[in-house]
Amino acid sequence: MSKKHDDGDVTKDLLSVIRKLINLMVLLVVIIVALPLGYYLINLPKRPKVKLEDAASVVAEVKSVVQEFWIAPDVSTITDAQQKSEVEYGKELIAHTAQYLGPNGSVMQISNGMNCQNCHLKAGTAVFANNYGSVASLYPKFRARSGTEESVEKRVNDCFERSLNGSALDTESKEMKAIVAYLNFLGTNVKKGEKAAGSGFRDLAYLDRAADPNKGKAVYTSKCQSCHQSDGAGFLNSDKTEYAFPPLWGKNSYNDGAGLYRISNFAKYVRDNMPQGATYENPILSDEEAWDVAAYINSQPRPHINVPTDWPDKSKKPIDHPFGPYSDKFTEEQHKLGPFKPIAEEQKKSAESVKKNSAAKI
Repeated sequence: MSKKHDDGDVTKDLLSVIRKLINLMVLLVVIIVALPLGYYLINLPKRPKVKLEDAASVVAEVKSVVQEFWIAPDVSTITDAQQKSEVEYGKELIAHTAQYLGPNGSVMQISNGMNCQNCHLKAGTAVFANNYGSVASLYPKFRARSGTEESVEKRVNDCFERSLNGSALDTESKEMKAIVAYLNFLGTNVKKGEKAAGSGFRDLAYLDRAADPNKGKAVYTSKCQSCHQSDGAGFLNSDKTEYAFPPLWGKNSYNDGAGLYRISNFAKYVRDNMPQGATYENPILSDEEAWDVAAYINSQPRPHINVPTDWPDKSKKPIDHPFGPYSDKFTEEQHKLGPFKPIAEEQKKSAESVKKNSAAKI
Protein backbone atom coordinates (compact mmCIF):
# COMPACT_ATOMS: atom_id res chain seq x y z
CA MET A 1 0.00 0.00 0.00
CA SER A 2 2.79 2.41 0.88
CA LYS A 3 4.48 2.00 -2.49
CA LYS A 4 1.25 2.66 -4.42
CA HIS A 5 0.61 5.72 -2.31
CA ASP A 6 4.09 7.03 -3.08
CA ASP A 7 3.62 6.43 -6.83
CA GLY A 8 0.34 8.37 -6.74
CA ASP A 9 1.97 11.30 -5.00
CA VAL A 10 4.74 11.38 -7.59
CA THR A 11 2.21 11.39 -10.43
CA LYS A 12 0.24 14.22 -8.82
CA ASP A 13 3.40 16.22 -8.34
CA LEU A 14 4.44 15.65 -11.95
CA LEU A 15 1.04 16.77 -13.26
CA SER A 16 1.20 19.85 -11.06
CA VAL A 17 4.60 20.76 -12.45
CA ILE A 18 3.39 20.25 -16.05
CA ARG A 19 0.34 22.49 -15.41
CA LYS A 20 2.56 25.19 -13.98
CA LEU A 21 4.89 24.95 -16.95
CA ILE A 22 1.93 25.22 -19.36
CA ASN A 23 0.58 28.25 -17.48
CA LEU A 24 4.02 29.83 -17.56
CA MET A 25 4.30 29.25 -21.31
CA VAL A 26 0.84 30.77 -21.91
CA LEU A 27 1.83 33.77 -19.81
CA LEU A 28 5.04 34.20 -21.80
CA VAL A 29 3.12 34.03 -25.09
CA VAL A 30 0.65 36.66 -23.83
CA ILE A 31 3.51 38.93 -22.77
CA ILE A 32 5.29 38.48 -26.10
CA VAL A 33 2.12 39.47 -27.99
CA ALA A 34 1.00 42.18 -25.59
CA LEU A 35 4.23 44.17 -25.41
CA PRO A 36 4.51 45.16 -29.11
CA LEU A 37 0.74 45.62 -29.37
CA GLY A 38 0.76 47.94 -26.40
CA TYR A 39 3.70 49.86 -27.83
CA TYR A 40 1.87 50.25 -31.16
CA LEU A 41 -1.31 51.47 -29.51
CA ILE A 42 0.54 53.96 -27.30
CA ASN A 43 2.39 55.41 -30.29
CA LEU A 44 -0.57 55.72 -32.67
CA PRO A 45 -0.78 59.26 -34.13
CA LYS A 46 -3.50 61.28 -32.54
CA ARG A 47 -6.63 61.75 -34.64
CA PRO A 48 -7.04 65.43 -35.56
CA LYS A 49 -10.01 67.06 -33.98
CA VAL A 50 -12.36 68.71 -36.48
CA LYS A 51 -14.88 71.15 -35.15
CA LEU A 52 -18.34 71.00 -36.67
CA GLU A 53 -17.98 74.55 -37.91
CA ASP A 54 -14.88 73.47 -39.90
CA ALA A 55 -16.68 70.62 -41.70
CA ALA A 56 -17.62 72.75 -44.73
CA SER A 57 -14.05 73.88 -45.26
CA VAL A 58 -12.81 70.28 -45.01
CA VAL A 59 -15.34 69.18 -47.64
CA ALA A 60 -14.31 72.08 -49.88
CA GLU A 61 -10.65 71.11 -49.52
CA VAL A 62 -11.39 67.51 -50.47
CA LYS A 63 -13.38 68.67 -53.50
CA SER A 64 -10.55 70.94 -54.63
CA VAL A 65 -8.18 67.97 -54.64
CA VAL A 66 -10.60 65.63 -56.45
CA GLN A 67 -12.01 68.16 -58.95
CA GLU A 68 -9.34 68.72 -61.57
CA PHE A 69 -11.53 70.38 -64.19
CA TRP A 70 -14.46 72.75 -64.32
CA ILE A 71 -17.88 71.23 -63.72
CA ALA A 72 -20.90 73.07 -65.08
CA PRO A 73 -23.46 74.24 -62.52
CA ASP A 74 -26.84 72.51 -62.63
CA VAL A 75 -29.68 74.56 -64.11
CA SER A 76 -32.12 72.81 -61.75
CA THR A 77 -30.51 74.63 -58.81
CA ILE A 78 -31.77 78.04 -59.99
CA THR A 79 -34.45 79.23 -57.55
CA ASP A 80 -35.69 82.29 -59.43
CA ALA A 81 -38.44 81.02 -61.76
CA GLN A 82 -37.96 83.71 -64.41
CA GLN A 83 -34.19 83.27 -64.55
CA LYS A 84 -34.54 79.49 -64.66
CA SER A 85 -36.97 79.68 -67.57
CA GLU A 86 -34.67 81.98 -69.55
CA VAL A 87 -31.57 79.87 -68.86
CA GLU A 88 -33.40 76.66 -69.79
CA TYR A 89 -34.49 78.24 -73.09
CA GLY A 90 -30.90 79.29 -73.75
CA LYS A 91 -29.69 75.76 -73.12
CA GLU A 92 -32.39 74.41 -75.45
CA LEU A 93 -31.27 76.81 -78.19
CA ILE A 94 -27.68 75.62 -77.82
CA ALA A 95 -28.61 71.93 -77.82
CA HIS A 96 -31.25 72.06 -80.57
CA THR A 97 -30.44 75.21 -82.53
CA ALA A 98 -31.81 73.85 -85.81
CA GLN A 99 -35.27 73.16 -84.38
CA TYR A 100 -35.67 76.84 -83.53
CA LEU A 101 -33.33 78.73 -85.89
CA GLY A 102 -32.45 76.27 -88.67
CA PRO A 103 -33.75 76.05 -92.26
CA ASN A 104 -37.10 74.83 -90.91
CA GLY A 105 -36.83 76.57 -87.54
CA SER A 106 -39.96 77.24 -85.50
CA VAL A 107 -38.79 80.76 -84.49
CA MET A 108 -36.80 81.96 -87.51
CA GLN A 109 -34.68 80.50 -90.28
CA ILE A 110 -31.17 81.92 -90.02
CA SER A 111 -28.71 78.98 -89.89
CA ASN A 112 -27.49 75.91 -91.78
CA GLY A 113 -29.20 73.17 -89.75
CA MET A 114 -26.32 72.36 -87.41
CA ASN A 115 -26.68 72.76 -83.65
CA CYS A 116 -24.33 74.77 -81.48
CA GLN A 117 -23.62 71.62 -79.50
CA ASN A 118 -22.31 69.88 -82.60
CA CYS A 119 -19.13 71.86 -81.88
CA HIS A 120 -19.70 72.56 -78.16
CA LEU A 121 -20.54 69.09 -76.84
CA LYS A 122 -23.19 68.45 -74.16
CA ALA A 123 -24.59 71.96 -74.59
CA GLY A 124 -21.16 73.43 -73.98
CA THR A 125 -20.36 71.63 -70.72
CA ALA A 126 -17.95 68.83 -71.69
CA VAL A 127 -14.27 69.00 -70.71
CA PHE A 128 -11.89 69.83 -73.60
CA ALA A 129 -14.84 69.82 -75.99
CA ASN A 130 -14.99 73.55 -76.74
CA ASN A 131 -17.05 74.23 -73.61
CA TYR A 132 -18.44 77.56 -72.40
CA GLY A 133 -16.89 77.52 -68.93
CA SER A 134 -14.79 80.65 -69.51
CA VAL A 135 -17.22 82.82 -71.50
CA ALA A 136 -18.66 84.78 -68.58
CA SER A 137 -15.32 85.16 -66.84
CA LEU A 138 -13.33 86.37 -69.87
CA TYR A 139 -15.80 88.46 -71.88
CA PRO A 140 -15.86 91.20 -72.93
CA LYS A 141 -12.30 90.79 -74.18
CA PHE A 142 -9.99 91.94 -76.96
CA ARG A 143 -9.76 89.51 -79.87
CA ALA A 144 -7.03 89.83 -82.46
CA ARG A 145 -9.26 88.40 -85.19
CA SER A 146 -11.48 91.48 -85.17
CA GLY A 147 -8.94 93.82 -83.61
CA THR A 148 -11.60 95.00 -81.17
CA GLU A 149 -12.98 94.30 -77.72
CA GLU A 150 -15.84 91.88 -78.22
CA SER A 151 -18.96 91.30 -76.14
CA VAL A 152 -20.55 87.91 -75.50
CA GLU A 153 -23.24 88.84 -78.04
CA LYS A 154 -20.59 89.52 -80.71
CA ARG A 155 -18.98 86.17 -79.99
CA VAL A 156 -22.32 84.35 -80.26
CA ASN A 157 -23.08 86.02 -83.58
CA ASP A 158 -19.64 85.10 -84.89
CA CYS A 159 -20.67 81.48 -84.42
CA PHE A 160 -24.00 82.03 -86.18
CA GLU A 161 -22.30 83.68 -89.15
CA ARG A 162 -19.35 81.28 -89.39
CA SER A 163 -19.91 77.89 -87.76
CA LEU A 164 -23.63 77.90 -88.57
CA ASN A 165 -23.04 79.74 -91.88
CA GLY A 166 -26.04 81.92 -91.18
CA SER A 167 -27.13 85.38 -90.08
CA ALA A 168 -26.58 87.25 -86.85
CA LEU A 169 -29.23 87.32 -84.14
CA ASP A 170 -30.68 90.65 -83.03
CA THR A 171 -28.81 91.34 -79.78
CA GLU A 172 -32.10 92.43 -78.16
CA SER A 173 -34.00 89.35 -79.27
CA LYS A 174 -35.44 86.87 -76.79
CA GLU A 175 -33.20 84.17 -78.24
CA MET A 176 -29.95 86.14 -77.86
CA LYS A 177 -30.84 87.12 -74.31
CA ALA A 178 -31.61 83.50 -73.44
CA ILE A 179 -28.33 82.23 -74.92
CA VAL A 180 -26.33 84.89 -73.05
CA ALA A 181 -28.21 84.10 -69.82
CA TYR A 182 -27.26 80.44 -70.21
CA LEU A 183 -23.60 81.25 -70.93
CA ASN A 184 -23.44 83.58 -67.95
CA PHE A 185 -25.04 80.97 -65.69
CA LEU A 186 -22.47 78.38 -66.74
CA GLY A 187 -19.76 80.77 -65.59
CA THR A 188 -21.17 81.46 -62.14
CA ASN A 189 -18.58 79.17 -60.53
CA VAL A 190 -15.57 80.71 -62.35
CA LYS A 191 -13.85 83.84 -61.01
CA LYS A 192 -13.87 86.90 -63.25
CA GLY A 193 -10.71 87.08 -65.29
CA GLU A 194 -9.84 83.41 -64.85
CA LYS A 195 -10.04 80.58 -67.36
CA ALA A 196 -12.04 77.50 -66.38
CA ALA A 197 -9.84 74.42 -66.18
CA GLY A 198 -10.63 72.11 -69.08
CA SER A 199 -12.18 74.76 -71.32
CA GLY A 200 -11.06 75.27 -74.90
CA PHE A 201 -8.90 72.49 -76.33
CA ARG A 202 -6.07 70.37 -74.93
CA ASP A 203 -2.61 71.04 -76.35
CA LEU A 204 -1.49 68.97 -79.31
CA ALA A 205 2.14 68.69 -80.40
CA TYR A 206 3.03 69.74 -83.94
CA LEU A 207 4.03 67.03 -86.40
CA ASP A 208 7.52 67.02 -87.89
CA ARG A 209 5.84 66.95 -91.29
CA ALA A 210 2.85 68.51 -93.00
CA ALA A 211 -0.54 67.00 -92.20
CA ASP A 212 -1.51 64.62 -95.02
CA PRO A 213 -5.08 64.72 -96.45
CA ASN A 214 -4.53 61.36 -98.20
CA LYS A 215 -3.65 59.64 -94.93
CA GLY A 216 -6.54 61.52 -93.37
CA LYS A 217 -8.96 60.07 -95.92
CA ALA A 218 -8.04 56.56 -94.76
CA VAL A 219 -8.69 57.59 -91.15
CA TYR A 220 -12.01 59.16 -92.13
CA THR A 221 -13.11 56.07 -94.04
CA SER A 222 -12.33 53.68 -91.19
CA LYS A 223 -13.38 55.76 -88.19
CA CYS A 224 -15.68 58.63 -89.22
CA GLN A 225 -17.59 57.68 -92.35
CA SER A 226 -20.12 55.42 -90.63
CA CYS A 227 -21.63 58.44 -88.85
CA HIS A 228 -20.90 61.36 -91.20
CA GLN A 229 -21.26 59.48 -94.54
CA SER A 230 -18.77 59.11 -97.36
CA ASP A 231 -19.67 62.53 -98.76
CA GLY A 232 -19.40 64.24 -95.36
CA ALA A 233 -23.05 65.28 -95.50
CA GLY A 234 -24.00 63.85 -92.09
CA PHE A 235 -27.27 62.20 -91.07
CA LEU A 236 -30.54 63.98 -90.33
CA ASN A 237 -32.77 62.58 -87.59
CA SER A 238 -36.05 60.86 -88.47
CA ASP A 239 -38.18 64.02 -88.49
CA LYS A 240 -35.55 66.00 -90.46
CA THR A 241 -35.43 68.82 -87.87
CA GLU A 242 -31.76 68.48 -86.94
CA TYR A 243 -28.67 66.39 -87.56
CA ALA A 244 -28.03 63.23 -85.58
CA PHE A 245 -24.50 63.47 -87.00
CA PRO A 246 -23.54 66.86 -88.46
CA PRO A 247 -22.17 67.52 -91.94
CA LEU A 248 -18.39 67.98 -91.97
CA TRP A 249 -18.22 69.61 -95.38
CA GLY A 250 -20.57 70.67 -98.14
CA LYS A 251 -23.22 73.38 -98.28
CA ASN A 252 -24.71 72.63 -94.86
CA SER A 253 -21.45 72.59 -92.90
CA TYR A 254 -19.39 75.33 -91.24
CA ASN A 255 -17.82 77.84 -93.58
CA ASP A 256 -14.15 78.70 -94.09
CA GLY A 257 -14.25 81.50 -91.53
CA ALA A 258 -15.16 79.19 -88.64
CA GLY A 259 -12.74 78.35 -85.84
CA LEU A 260 -12.76 74.65 -86.77
CA TYR A 261 -11.48 75.51 -90.23
CA ARG A 262 -8.13 76.04 -88.54
CA ILE A 263 -6.53 72.60 -88.71
CA SER A 264 -5.07 72.72 -85.18
CA ASN A 265 -8.50 73.41 -83.66
CA PHE A 266 -10.12 70.59 -85.59
CA ALA A 267 -7.29 68.16 -84.78
CA LYS A 268 -7.46 68.96 -81.06
CA TYR A 269 -11.24 68.63 -81.08
CA VAL A 270 -11.37 65.23 -82.78
CA ARG A 271 -8.38 63.80 -80.89
CA ASP A 272 -10.20 64.18 -77.54
CA ASN A 273 -13.82 63.68 -78.62
CA MET A 274 -14.12 61.60 -81.79
CA PRO A 275 -15.16 59.06 -82.89
CA GLN A 276 -17.98 58.42 -80.45
CA GLY A 277 -16.71 56.99 -77.20
CA ALA A 278 -13.44 58.91 -77.23
CA THR A 279 -12.56 61.22 -74.32
CA TYR A 280 -9.55 63.34 -73.42
CA GLU A 281 -8.64 60.59 -70.94
CA ASN A 282 -9.03 57.77 -73.45
CA PRO A 283 -8.63 59.09 -77.02
CA ILE A 284 -9.21 56.70 -79.90
CA LEU A 285 -7.26 58.59 -82.57
CA SER A 286 -3.51 59.00 -82.34
CA ASP A 287 -2.08 62.52 -82.62
CA GLU A 288 -0.98 61.82 -86.19
CA GLU A 289 -4.40 60.50 -87.14
CA ALA A 290 -6.04 63.60 -85.67
CA TRP A 291 -3.83 65.95 -87.70
CA ASP A 292 -4.30 63.97 -90.91
CA VAL A 293 -8.08 63.57 -90.66
CA ALA A 294 -8.35 67.29 -89.90
CA ALA A 295 -6.33 67.98 -93.04
CA TYR A 296 -8.62 65.76 -95.09
CA ILE A 297 -11.89 67.21 -93.78
CA ASN A 298 -10.76 70.83 -94.07
CA SER A 299 -9.53 70.20 -97.61
CA GLN A 300 -13.07 69.39 -98.74
CA PRO A 301 -15.41 72.01 -100.28
CA ARG A 302 -17.52 74.15 -97.96
CA PRO A 303 -19.20 77.57 -97.96
CA HIS A 304 -17.02 80.68 -98.17
CA ILE A 305 -17.48 83.80 -96.07
CA ASN A 306 -16.01 87.14 -97.07
CA VAL A 307 -14.35 88.66 -94.00
CA PRO A 308 -11.78 91.18 -95.29
CA THR A 309 -11.44 92.93 -91.92
CA ASP A 310 -10.27 89.80 -90.08
CA TRP A 311 -6.82 90.06 -88.48
CA PRO A 312 -6.07 93.75 -89.02
CA ASP A 313 -2.67 93.09 -87.43
CA LYS A 314 -1.27 90.35 -89.66
CA SER A 315 1.45 89.50 -87.13
CA LYS A 316 -1.28 88.28 -84.77
CA LYS A 317 -2.59 85.65 -87.15
CA PRO A 318 -2.42 82.11 -85.75
CA ILE A 319 0.23 79.82 -87.18
CA ASP A 320 -2.39 77.73 -88.98
CA HIS A 321 -4.63 80.50 -90.30
CA PRO A 322 -5.31 79.18 -93.80
CA PHE A 323 -5.49 82.48 -95.73
CA GLY A 324 -2.84 85.11 -96.45
CA PRO A 325 -1.41 87.64 -96.43
CA TYR A 326 1.01 86.92 -93.58
CA SER A 327 3.72 88.86 -91.84
CA ASP A 328 6.25 86.08 -92.47
CA LYS A 329 7.86 84.35 -95.46
CA PHE A 330 5.92 81.07 -95.29
CA THR A 331 3.40 80.02 -97.94
CA GLU A 332 -0.35 79.78 -97.56
CA GLU A 333 -0.08 76.02 -98.11
CA GLN A 334 2.36 75.63 -95.21
CA HIS A 335 0.18 77.81 -92.96
CA LYS A 336 -2.75 75.56 -93.82
CA LEU A 337 -1.17 72.09 -93.46
CA GLY A 338 2.28 72.57 -91.96
CA PRO A 339 4.91 71.65 -91.06
CA PHE A 340 4.26 74.23 -88.34
CA LYS A 341 7.43 73.97 -86.26
CA PRO A 342 9.48 76.28 -88.56
CA ILE A 343 6.69 78.87 -88.45
CA ALA A 344 6.48 78.63 -84.67
CA GLU A 345 10.25 79.05 -84.33
CA GLU A 346 10.21 82.09 -86.63
CA GLN A 347 7.35 83.66 -84.66
CA LYS A 348 9.19 83.08 -81.40
CA LYS A 349 12.35 84.76 -82.74
CA SER A 350 10.29 87.66 -84.03
CA ALA A 351 8.54 88.13 -80.68
CA GLU A 352 11.87 88.03 -78.82
CA SER A 353 13.31 90.61 -81.21
CA VAL A 354 10.35 92.96 -80.68
CA LYS A 355 10.65 92.53 -76.92
CA LYS A 356 14.38 93.22 -77.03
CA ASN A 357 13.93 96.37 -79.16
CA SER A 358 11.18 97.64 -76.86
CA ALA A 359 13.42 97.16 -73.83
CA ALA A 360 16.28 99.00 -75.54
CA LYS A 361 14.06 102.05 -76.10
CA ILE A 362 13.16 102.35 -72.43
